[in-house]
Amino acid sequence: MGDEQVERGDLEALLAARQELGEAYEPALVDSFAERIERAVAERAESRVSLQAHRQQMEARAVQKQFALGVGSVVASIPISIVLGVTGQLVALLIAWVGIVVVNVAHAMVARPRREE
Repeated sequence: MGDEQVERGDLEALLAARQELGEAYEPALVDSFAERIERAVAERAESRVSLQAHRQQMEARAVQKQFALGVGSVVASIPISIVLGVTGQLVALLIAWVGIVVVNVAHAMVARPRREE
């Protein structure tokens, strides 16, 4: 947060100043305190909005990376499948496809955004 955090001591200081200065200065003291509270609330809200925007940006990047990995996997699997299929190496073909699937699933699990509840 910023330097404008409002604490209990601030309120106590306001009340002490009111007692010392009298009721004539009460509106100015209350306005000053209200401005500090408004700034603190605005800073907190801005911080949360910024954090949310950052999270959305990171989620979008994760989706792009997962898509790129999926496309790359399919492109790489084509020549592997052709070579192993033509030579009759069905077990090797199955192992290659399982490996591709495992890599994609593992990446999706690691890159998945974590929800804080």
